[in-house]
Amino acid sequence: MKLRTTIITSFILSCLFFSDIGAQESMINVYGRNYQSLNGKWDAIVDLYDQGRNNKIFLNKKPEGKTDFYEYSFDGGLRVNVPSDWNSQLPELKYYEGTVWYARRFDVQKEADKRLFLYFGAVSYRCRIYLNGKEIGQHEGGFTPFQIEVTDLVKDTDNFLAVEVNNTRTVDAIPAMAFDWWNYGGITRDVFLVKTPKTFIQDYFIQLDKYKADKVDARIQLSEKAANTSIEIEIPELKVKQTLKTDNEGVASVSFNVKKLERWSPESPKLYKVIVSSSDDKVEEMIGFRNIWVKGEDVYLNDKPIFLKSISFHEEIPQRKGRAFSEADAVMLLSEAKALGCNMIRLAHYPQNEYTVRLAEKMGFLLWEEIPIWQGIDFKNEDTKFKAGNMIKEMVMRDKNRCALAFWGVANETQPSEPRNEFLKYLIQCCKDIDTTRLITAAFDLVRFNRDRQVFVMDDPFIKELDVVAVNKYMGWYHQWPVTPDKAIWDVAKGQPLIISEFGGEALYGKTGDADIVSSWSEDYQATLYRDNLEMFKHIPNLRGTSSWVLSDFRSPFRFHPTNQEDWNRKGLVSDQGYRKKAWYIMKEYYDNIK
Repeated sequence: MKLRTTIITSFILSCLFFSDIGAQESMINVYGRNYQSLNGKWDAIVDLYDQGRNNKIFLNKKPEGKTDFYEYSFDGGLRVNVPSDWNSQLPELKYYEGTVWYARRFDVQKEADKRLFLYFGAVSYRCRIYLNGKEIGQHEGGFTPFQIEVTDLVKDTDNFLAVEVNNTRTVDAIPAMAFDWWNYGGITRDVFLVKTPKTFIQDYFIQLDKYKADKVDARIQLSEKAANTSIEIEIPELKVKQTLKTDNEGVASVSFNVKKLERWSPESPKLYKVIVSSSDDKVEEMIGFRNIWVKGEDVYLNDKPIFLKSISFHEEIPQRKGRAFSEADAVMLLSEAKALGCNMIRLAHYPQNEYTVRLAEKMGFLLWEEIPIWQGIDFKNEDTKFKAGNMIKEMVMRDKNRCALAFWGVANETQPSEPRNEFLKYLIQCCKDIDTTRLITAAFDLVRFNRDRQVFVMDDPFIKELDVVAVNKYMGWYHQWPVTPDKAIWDVAKGQPLIISEFGGEALYGKTGDADIVSSWSEDYQATLYRDNLEMFKHIPNLRGTSSWVLSDFRSPFRFHPTNQEDWNRKGLVSDQGYRKKAWYIMKEYYDNIK
C-alpha cells in the first residue's frame, strides 16, 4: 500500500510542476504505442540575439497585402535533421550556444474517441513549444522526455509546429556553467505524435521482488481516476494472466508468484513479452526480471555476488562529432563495450537515449544512470534543487521497467557541505518515492593519501546514505603516486561495496613515447598508467567493480592542447576515429580474467 501511495504522490507532484506551462509527465513505453513520427528535415532559424519571440516568428505570418512584410521566414532557409544536434550539422554552429528555432508542418487523422500527444524524447537544453501560433508548453532539461496533449489544438491538415530551443549555460542549470563534454543543442531525440484512447494506460511498473526469485509485483495507473476498471496483465511464456480492478485513483496493484521464471543476467539476458490491457487500451513490451541487493561489502545479482566490469561513455559518436540518437548509434557504442568484456555501462553523466538503454538490456549490460549533477551546481538554490528533482523523476519514470537498470546515480564529484547533503538527500528521496528496488550511488573525488597511516582514505559521512560508494581517482594522471602501486592500500567505505567509477589518463592514438613520462601524451604512458592502477586495485578489499574513464575520446571545450587534444578529451580507450589504444587491450585482459 505504501509503494502504491508513493507512486500516486509522485505522479500528482509531477503534474502540478507542469500545470502552468502545459507539459506533462510522459507516458510509459511510448515506443509500444500508436505514434506518428515527426522526425526528418525541419526548417530552422538561428536566433543570435533572442529576437524571435519578440517578433512572434512562431506565428509564421506571410505577406498578404501590398504593404505587408515580415523580417523572417522559415521557408527557403536553413534545414536541419531531427533528431540531431545543430553543432554537428553546420561548421558555423560548431561552438554555438544560444537559440535556434525549429519548425515543420504536419497533418493528422483526428478521431473523436482518441487523444493526441506531442512527445519529445529530449530537447537540449530548454525549449518552448508553439502549435498553430500558440505557446503550448515549456521544458527544461536536455536528457529526459516530456509530452503535451494537443487533442483540441491540432487541425486535420497543415498544422504548424515551432520549437524554440536554447542551450545557453547558466548558473542555475543542470549541468551548470562548466562541464567536461560538448554542449550540444537541438532537438536531439525522437519527436512523435502519439494517439491514445480517451482513457489509456498511463503508467505501469512490473518487476521481480527485490529479494524473491518467484514473486512479481505490478502496479498499473490509468490516465484518469476511473474506479473499478478491469486491467489484465499477461506474460504468455510464463502462462501468467492476472485480472485486476482499479481503485478510486485509477490504480491497480497485484503481487503474484511465477513458476519456472528465468532471471535476467549479463550471461543470459532473458526478456519476456508482457502485455498490459484494459477494455480501451493495450500496451506490450519486453521486460526482464532479476533480483539485486547489497549485503555487507557485496553486490548480489540473483543471489550471487557480482564484480561489475564497467565502462563509461558519452552519448556521442566521435567519428561524426555529434550526439548519438539512433539504434544504429547504440549498436556502435555498445558493441565496443561488449568486445571489451564489460557487464555494466555507466551512462555518464546524464540519462542517455532510450535506444541505448533498451539495447543494453538486450545485450546483457547492467546500467548505472544518473542526472548531470556534475561539479559547480548551486546547492543553495532551492529552484535548482527542485529542477534536479524533476529531472531525476523523469529519468526514473522512463526507465523503471528496465531490469538492466541497477543503479540510480545522484551526483558526480561534489564537495561536502550541508546544502549539498540536503540537496542529494532530496534526490535520493525522489528516486525512492517511485522505486525502492534499485541501488543508490554517487561518485566522489575525495579520496586522499594519509601519510601518517600510509593508506588512502576518504572523509565524507554522506556515503552512509548510499547503497554503493563510487570513487573517481586518477592516479598517475591528476595525482602523483605517493607510494608504489603495489603498496597503495585503501581504507575507504569499509563495510560497503566500493566501485572505482573513474580512472585513466589521456593519450593521442598512434603517439609513442616514454612509458614513464606523463607529458608524452603517448599510448605507452597510458598503458603504464592502466597497469599501475590495476595493481593498486588488488589492495582495495571492498572493491566490487571498476569503470575506467572512458570508452572513446570525446569532444570537450575544456581541452586546449593544440596538437594532442584539439577540443578532445583523449582519455578514451578508443580513439575519435575508432582505433583501439594499447590500454584497451590491458582492460580487456583484466576483465576476461575476472569470472
